[in-house]
Amino acid sequence: MARIQFGLALPSGPRDGMAREVFMEQLKKNLDVVDGTFDSIWFIDHVQFKGSPLLEGWTALAYMAALYPSFDFGHVVLCQSFRNPALLAKMAATAQFMSGGRFVLGIGAGWHEEEYNAYGYDFPGAGTRVEELDETLKIVKALWTQPQATFKGKHYQVSEAFCEPKPDPVPPIMVGGGQPRMLRLTARHADWWNVSQVDIKRYREQVRMSEEACAAVGRDPSTLRRTWFGGCYCVPEGTAEADIDTSLVRSPNPFVGTPKQVIEQMKPFIDLGVDYFMLKPESFPNTTSLRLLVEEVFPRL
Repeated sequence: MARIQFGLALPSGPRDGMAREVFMEQLKKNLDVVDGTFDSIWFIDHVQFKGSPLLEGWTALAYMAALYPSFDFGHVVLCQSFRNPALLAKMAATAQFMSGGRFVLGIGAGWHEEEYNAYGYDFPGAGTRVEELDETLKIVKALWTQPQATFKGKHYQVSEAFCEPKPDPVPPIMVGGGQPRMLRLTARHADWWNVSQVDIKRYREQVRMSEEACAAVGRDPSTLRRTWFGGCYCVPEGTAEADIDTSLVRSPNPFVGTPKQVIEQMKPFIDLGVDYFMLKPESFPNTTSLRLLVEEVFPRL
């Protein structure tokens, strides 16, 4: 069995009126627990969910990645609509250069209409957004690998563009999505495939569709790494189900329970090829859940 890797999905912002100093100290405590065991840190890429406090994804993650050079880092996932594709390629190349090769480019087509409208982005239909992502990834790959890149697409263009220094090594590209068109795009462009907050029944369906998409483009599905992002709340062995504080859980379809129960919930995903879990600590800022993952779940997986 492949080695199972874990990433810590950082909270998207301070909770419940938490002061900046307290939030940053609690982040440090959580990261100190997983440093040396988890492989990576991750951040979402949203700018608005009504009035919730949200930090901008690139800025927040770049800051934390510099503070913690032992972690790889990436987003689950970037919204392609928010940044010009050539600028995105340049940002990623810079992150890879300055971090010494620790960056993963996680990206998707975008979906949250509220933030598009609020921040003045056009919100075309899903088909158009997938087309835009396809062109974005073509431009990114060209800028990363060609001496100069020229691309004239339906939505985006670059002309004799340089991207120096080139990223070395070229970062893995992780595409997040589960619908048929996104899965075909993932099969064409991605090194990793990410799904977010789905249960095992839905994931089985998506795996079947992903394998069909790979077949359609002539790709061996075993070459597409499978990753899962979502919430996790681990409690000490012996805790009765009635005693688990489910009010802390904010994510759909999280892993919840004792270490043994969490492992049982993860194993069906592992059996379907998932070997990387990006876990969001539902009980933040409390570190008990993370300690249990490090001490009792991680060693058994």
